[in-house]
Amino acid sequence: MAIVKNDSVIEQEWVTVDAEGDLPSSDENLIVPMARFMEERDHLLGRNGGLGVQLNPGDTPEDLADDLDRLSIITVNFPAYTDGRGYSYGRVLRERMGFTGELRAIGDVLRDQILYMHRCGFDSYDLKVDGETALTKVRAALKEMSVYYQPTGDGRVTAQSLRERRRVALDQKAS
Repeated sequence: MAIVKNDSVIEQEWVTVDAEGDLPSSDENLIVPMARFMEERDHLLGRNGGLGVQLNPGDTPEDLADDLDRLSIITVNFPAYTDGRGYSYGRVLRERMGFTGELRAIGDVLRDQILYMHRCGFDSYDLKVDGETALTKVRAALKEMSVYYQPTGDGRVTAQSLRERRRVALDQKAS
């Protein structure tokens, strides 16, 4: 498995712990499920290492609102390619709640979905292929389209804004 972020393959720096597992040393970077974070919030926030939360289908991202500035990473689980709730989680976290940390797609992350995940605010992807193959897939996916109709939090210009710029330029040239 390979994690792609910022146009490169990165090493896994995070230990993911399930709802029942023992916590590693307090200096390790740790990702815990949302339910465990809610139950052990104060203890987890008091650790020395980085802290992240894994959102699964059915979790509510808004429950993290008060702690977003303390989280370095949020992983969003896509358990099946047919489950689109993760896209909504990404947009809520980035656009409504202003999360600026790493937003990683995990689970059933397919090449065909990477561009749409990116448009929803994801900036890293955990793919079930080797590093070079993963990087090639992400690069190709992100270059698939160059013009968009729907605005999203990724900052890419829309067809409407391009038309408006062209109209303004023509008006200025004419006057």
